[in-house]
Amino acid sequence: MVNHYLSDTQLAQRFAVSRQTIWRWHRERGDFPRACSLSPGCTRWRLAEIEAWEQSR
Repeated sequence: MVNHYLSDTQLAQRFAVSRQTIWRWHRERGDFPRACSLSPGCTRWRLAEIEAWEQSR
């Protein structure tokens, strides 16, 4: 299975919010998927987890 990842910019576009909102959701919302660090300076969210979160809402 191949993992697909989204950046904070891609998530902001997907949800029509700012990048700062994505990071605030990450900090403050317990139900928002956790980001994973792929390398230093490269943090992404797994697409499958984002889609599951969307469906749960």
